[in-house]
Amino acid sequence: MDTLCSLSGLDPLWDWNQTWYTHNPELSNCFQNTVLVWAPCIYLWVLSPFYCLHLYCHGRGRLPLSSLCSAKLVRQTAKTFFHWSAKQTVPPPTHTSGHSNRTTVFTLFGAEVRGCRSSVFLFFFWLLGVVCSLIPLHAKVQLAVDQVFYLFKHLSTFCTFWPYSVFVANLFLFFSQNACPVQDASFLSKILFWWLLFKGYRSPLQAEDLWSLREEDTSEKIISDLEEEWTAEQENHLSTSIALGSRLPEQAQFLRKIQKEQKESSQMLSYIRNQQISSYYIVSAFKPFSLFFKSLLLGFMKDEDAPLWKGYFYASLMFLLSCLQSIFNHQYTYTCFTVGMRVKTAVMGLVYRKSLVVNSAARRTCTVGEIVNLVSADTQKLMDFVVYFNAVWLAPIEITLCLFFLWQHLGPSALAGIAIVIFIFPLNGFIARKRSKLQEIQMKYMDGRVKLMNEILNGIKILKFYAWEKAFLEQVLGYREKELKTLKKSQILYSVSIASFNSSSFLIAFAMFGVYVLIDDKNVLDAQKIFVSMALINILKTPLSQLPFAMSTTMQALVSLKRLGKFLCQDELKPDNVTRESFKSDVDGVVFENGTFSWSKDGPPCLKRISVRVPCGSLVAVVGHVGSGKSSLLSAMLGETEKRSGAVSVKGSSAYVPQQAWIQNASLQDNILFGREKKESWYQRVLEACALLPDLDNLPAGDTTEIGEKGLNLSGGQKQRVSLARAVYRKADVYLLDDPLSAVDAHVGQHIFNKVIGPRGILRDKTRVLVTHGMSFLPQADLILVLVDGEISERGSYQELLNRNGAFADFIHTFASSERKDCFSEASQRGNITVKLEMYIEYFHTIGLPLIVSIVFLYAFQQAASLSYNYWLSLWADQPVINGTQLNTDLKLGVYGALGFAQGIAIFGTTVAISLGCIIASHHLHLELLNNVLHSPMSFFESTPSGNLLNRFAKEIDAIDNMIPDGLKMMLGYFFKLMEVCIIVLMATPFAAVIILPMAFLYGFIQSFYVATSCQLRRLESVSRSPIYTHLNETVQGASVIRAFNEQSRFIMGVNHKVDHNQTAYFPRFVATRWLGVNLEFLGNGIVLAASILSVMSKGTLSPGMVGLAVSHSLQVTGFLSWIVRSWTDVENNIVSVERVKEYADTPKEAAWSIEGSSLPPSWPQKGTIEFHDYGLQYRKGLELALKGISVHIKEREKVQIGIVGRTGAGKSSLALGIFRILEAAKGQIYIDGINIAEIGLHDLRSRITIIPQDPVLFSGSLRMNLDPFDAYTDEEVWNALELAHLKNFVSELPDKLNHECSEGGENLSLGQRQLVCLARALLRKTKILVLDEATAALDLETDTLIQSTIRSQFEDCAVLTIAHRLNTIMDYTKVIVMDKGHIVEMDSPSNLIAKRGQFYYMCREAGLL
Repeated sequence: MDTLCSLSGLDPLWDWNQTWYTHNPELSNCFQNTVLVWAPCIYLWVLSPFYCLHLYCHGRGRLPLSSLCSAKLVRQTAKTFFHWSAKQTVPPPTHTSGHSNRTTVFTLFGAEVRGCRSSVFLFFFWLLGVVCSLIPLHAKVQLAVDQVFYLFKHLSTFCTFWPYSVFVANLFLFFSQNACPVQDASFLSKILFWWLLFKGYRSPLQAEDLWSLREEDTSEKIISDLEEEWTAEQENHLSTSIALGSRLPEQAQFLRKIQKEQKESSQMLSYIRNQQISSYYIVSAFKPFSLFFKSLLLGFMKDEDAPLWKGYFYASLMFLLSCLQSIFNHQYTYTCFTVGMRVKTAVMGLVYRKSLVVNSAARRTCTVGEIVNLVSADTQKLMDFVVYFNAVWLAPIEITLCLFFLWQHLGPSALAGIAIVIFIFPLNGFIARKRSKLQEIQMKYMDGRVKLMNEILNGIKILKFYAWEKAFLEQVLGYREKELKTLKKSQILYSVSIASFNSSSFLIAFAMFGVYVLIDDKNVLDAQKIFVSMALINILKTPLSQLPFAMSTTMQALVSLKRLGKFLCQDELKPDNVTRESFKSDVDGVVFENGTFSWSKDGPPCLKRISVRVPCGSLVAVVGHVGSGKSSLLSAMLGETEKRSGAVSVKGSSAYVPQQAWIQNASLQDNILFGREKKESWYQRVLEACALLPDLDNLPAGDTTEIGEKGLNLSGGQKQRVSLARAVYRKADVYLLDDPLSAVDAHVGQHIFNKVIGPRGILRDKTRVLVTHGMSFLPQADLILVLVDGEISERGSYQELLNRNGAFADFIHTFASSERKDCFSEASQRGNITVKLEMYIEYFHTIGLPLIVSIVFLYAFQQAASLSYNYWLSLWADQPVINGTQLNTDLKLGVYGALGFAQGIAIFGTTVAISLGCIIASHHLHLELLNNVLHSPMSFFESTPSGNLLNRFAKEIDAIDNMIPDGLKMMLGYFFKLMEVCIIVLMATPFAAVIILPMAFLYGFIQSFYVATSCQLRRLESVSRSPIYTHLNETVQGASVIRAFNEQSRFIMGVNHKVDHNQTAYFPRFVATRWLGVNLEFLGNGIVLAASILSVMSKGTLSPGMVGLAVSHSLQVTGFLSWIVRSWTDVENNIVSVERVKEYADTPKEAAWSIEGSSLPPSWPQKGTIEFHDYGLQYRKGLELALKGISVHIKEREKVQIGIVGRTGAGKSSLALGIFRILEAAKGQIYIDGINIAEIGLHDLRSRITIIPQDPVLFSGSLRMNLDPFDAYTDEEVWNALELAHLKNFVSELPDKLNHECSEGGENLSLGQRQLVCLARALLRKTKILVLDEATAALDLETDTLIQSTIRSQFEDCAVLTIAHRLNTIMDYTKVIVMDKGHIVEMDSPSNLIAKRGQFYYMCREAGLL
């Protein structure tokens, strides 16, 4: 090359005297005209074919030609023509520009055609062209200083040099307005996150301002691949489990299940390896280079003859490397969070889909609260694992490399540092294992707490009716106390881990320097040795500080993986439980062939030897006592039970009406249509047949009225009719009806039977299997099945069974043959726009001022100790060497060690203090939330979805428990370290204050600009997360209905939409954090540059020790700023959890539970008299009164039973709500035994009177706890109550008797048995006033008669108020109150009312009693 240059009449290609050993460095003319010209062109020509091949294979389709791309094409074409026309007048090497222009035009056009808006390949070509052009430009500018004419002639031409202008164009490339800006952003915009648009700084963000997700981030794309892999893995595991001895851990299985998360052909872990680790390696690779240039800078400071430009050159290179490190670090983190987001989507999708297919036995072991925990807390831990798990194995590699360089620098003394590391790792491994076990225990307590809270929220009305809030509050607090006690132990262990890792750099330095100076007096610690070694040790700080967190995150993730794996491996419903065939009108609709069924694999059979054929178009009635297996028979037809033997087949589609109506949180119309297209004529016909048209007039918006969660603003009868209408609208072939008429009034039930179910109903041509307790419907059934203990004891038509004179005939001859409460509608809520300062004050106030002062003092002390021993090192480095040795090394080493150990103790004290303070705050916040929720009136629960409340107790409390303390530790730790760095830099070069102060203001501005948007995104993400939990809760409870209607795919699409909507807020939130991090780290890099430049400028006045101290610490600024940003953002975002927990403090509360100093007699009420004085009640202010001017006096001598009847909406249940003060009086008073109930505590009132509600609610726990949560009664009294409730025989046969564990909601008991348990509660309390709110609607008539007999005998001296559907149950009552539209229209004995021929007379006639 030198020969070629000489032949061209130019100087040599490279001359060290011209470029390096000089005060004015320059590149040779030959180098400028060859290498700098050809390098970009060779890059373009060699790589363009490969780039074109990539475009051909991975094109996204042609894009419309943007104006900017058109401008670039025109410019490139013009430059090509310019070079072609001028090629005779320019130097030969410049001809390459023309060829490059043509190649660029072709590549630009090809990229646009293949759907690539911004080309990374061309970006680097232009960047390389600019860099190679700057040096000739510099030379020409230097030449122009003396030759003005040359400046105008050549500089003007060069300024139009194409690489520079096109690079600038690409630099500011705008993306088109698309779904997500990142898809069309330029390469530079992507790596610096400039594509992020901040809309929330000046105006509040709305959900519609968010971008839609990229296709690869959507649930549909992720789950479609993942489900396929999961199914294959399950099959593979089943085939290999025997060979493996079934010892494969669930987490190992699950890790394999989520491998296909990223792409069709790439597995998740390999994706992380290829995408994240490559960035991580590059980030790590910059550190040795930074160290190398720092060593050169220190050498420059010692060399008095070195030219200044070399110092500036080293400083600039350090700045450039720091910037590149920041870019790669945030790209790595961005990739991690993106993959973490997809893992979250995948896990949520798997859990939701699994919840739709788990069998009954598995469902009883996996409560709704536990499932919510899986998609909240456990999913978050998996996301953290994806972000931090690389540090678990890469950090040891980085530590090994640093120790290797230390060995080269200090020789065998480095072994002392290795010994320290070897000690630290096993210690922290032991701590990690202990914390893993503690976390398992903590999660178990958390599951129990959330499960109990879910049950409390589902059964809150029962708790309030029975005044049981305190008992359940104590249970929740018991779980919480154990949870926090375990968390405290874990945090103390974590503090030991943090202290050991944060002190590790000092311990390593102390050990190595101590050994180095003690083994040989000739070993001198000068500035270069100390600060290069300290720089290496500082590099160690990052992996050593990340490692405990990464190990902790990994341990937590493994626990979560185990829990997720356990749930996902639960038994599923078997498709062969029922055979489904296409509909044929000439064959039987349902066929059982000697079928035996059970609810679990190992459980006792619930149905035995069932053989029956149901002809198409027939009506089959199923009757039997409570617990005889009626509902189990329908479940067998749906495939919900385990088939032990035999066969069952169903011809055609099916529709199912459960005994307890399942209503969605949607409009009334959506509940009926249930995903089908609306056909107006058929829809109106269904509404009329199901007696829903009158109800539409009472609803605020007719059939578009939003129904609250679990049908809160519908009565029991309305819910059942909506459930029936849903099935009727379906036009299915087989209808399975589980006692749908029990909750409606007698006349409404007769109307529905005639119009829908009966021989003349709109389902007359359909196959109908009806479970019923209504004897009046049986004569019209084609076939009646009588079940006894899970077996069909009798079958035949009504007349055939009567003629046999068997048990059924006796049953029929004994008997002849409803409405509910009104509730509030649901309301929504929104948060404030910014996090208020009051939230921080409130949070720190709960910690306590003394503890906060201690924390600040300890932080200041530990950083003062750190600053002192670092400054001490700089003084040690500057000490002169006398006769090859340094004086007083023992003293210097002792002082250094004392300061370092003091810092370590302060670190441990600080982390323990923060942990304890945050646990105290968390305890207070949870207690306050729990008290606020339990003291809220029923209207609050009826307007607030349980998913919102459960989210507070699960996700938000978990964030307060774990995220805020970790964020505070990290933020305060790095903040004080940053202060230390600034002090050291200012000590070295006071002039740096001129640069640091403006940067601090700029730092604050960028941070405040970001926080406004980030907090709003956090809120939007939190608000959009609650519907996921609500939807999940709703799905789990209605899974059998969803499966019966074969609507799984629609519900899966619904949860996909909700998860994607949640992720649309999460994605820009973590991208905004990366934008902030890049910008702030660039500011930090400016501090590095300032410290280096100012050190070079002050070369003659600064000691090498001080320069080494300042530069080595300034190099850490970018890392500190990065972690401050991350931790502050975490704290800022998670403090929203405090706000969301506190927001219920200001909601309306019900009256006090008890009043101090109350003179209420202990035995009140003794007489049981009830007086209504012009009583009025309304559900909400502004609404019409539900009860109007009620005046009734139930006197002591009338210790009799009073029936309350009326049509739907008459106000019967409202009367009961008023007596229990579930709703407070709008006017008038209620007196019980002469005491105004409004003047006593709610618990004083509710604990002295009793109600048996229509919906029997049981809680998970022992049967005894469900009867007597306060342990106020003896076992003998409990058994006596069970005997009177006709449950003694059943309970006696249970293995655990009174300790029998009830599942969530009492699902392992039949509905009738649950109702009898509620009766046993009343018998146990035996108060002077008893209210029965349609309590026997779900029972067969024989059991109903037994209960009525029990009530008459056991409550003969009490006032019994019965809200009745079955008028025959109150015909022998002393008094009947007839209500209509909130008024009492009639009140007298039944016989007198019939004689008057008023409203009661007509109701009896409609019920067939006259």
